[in-house]
Amino acid sequence: MTKRLILIRHAKSSWDDPYDDDHARVLNKRGRASAQAIGAWLVEKGYVPEVLLCSDAARTQETAALALPQMTPELSHQLYHAAPDTVLELVQKQTAQTVAVIGHNPGLGILANALVKEAPEHRRFSDYPTCATTVIDFADAVALRAGDCIDFIVPRDLIGTSTHDIE
Repeated sequence: MTKRLILIRHAKSSWDDPYDDDHARVLNKRGRASAQAIGAWLVEKGYVPEVLLCSDAARTQETAALALPQMTPELSHQLYHAAPDTVLELVQKQTAQTVAVIGHNPGLGILANALVKEAPEHRRFSDYPTCATTVIDFADAVALRAGDCIDFIVPRDLIGTSTHDIE
């Protein structure tokens, strides 16, 4: 039975106050638009998870609410700036066939690169920008270099490069 993992980096957050608590930072206007675009794309493609694991940071929770409003995320402080192996361990404990994770870089981007047998031919995959989303299928268990990258997208692919009006 195929297992599917969807890795979503949180959308663009606000840096209006550089002294704000990092954990409490919320999305900016561009981030909110990006999260909604990624959510619409997930639904359009039929990539709807059964379980949504989410860092307990404000920006990841807001990304989850905008991208997958039909889901109730399982919040975890362990996912806040988690190392790739921490995210992998949490995913491997799941019994659902399709699991999504909303988290942070560099952990999520490193994990996406480590899980796939072959990286997609997208110039942004290696740096995993905000709201980057990878869909990976596994023939068996979720394991390093065992996944087939089914899809990868960044918000700019969906809403273009004209962001001056939504910054």
